[in-house]
Amino acid sequence: MSLQSTATAQLVSLASEGEHAGNHESLSPYITGGGALLVLLLLLWITTRFNRDR
Repeated sequence: MSLQSTATAQLVSLASEGEHAGNHESLSPYITGGGALLVLLLLLWITTRFNRDR
């Protein structure tokens, strides 16, 4: 096999494996979004505690 046909075959097999768009089975979007919301609310609370002079 030539180098080009080998590279093409590897790219085709790699593309066929990536049909899940990078999402892992253990990552729940609800848990990820809820965790991000919790962190942002915590940062907002900390910011308002340091800014009591207004």
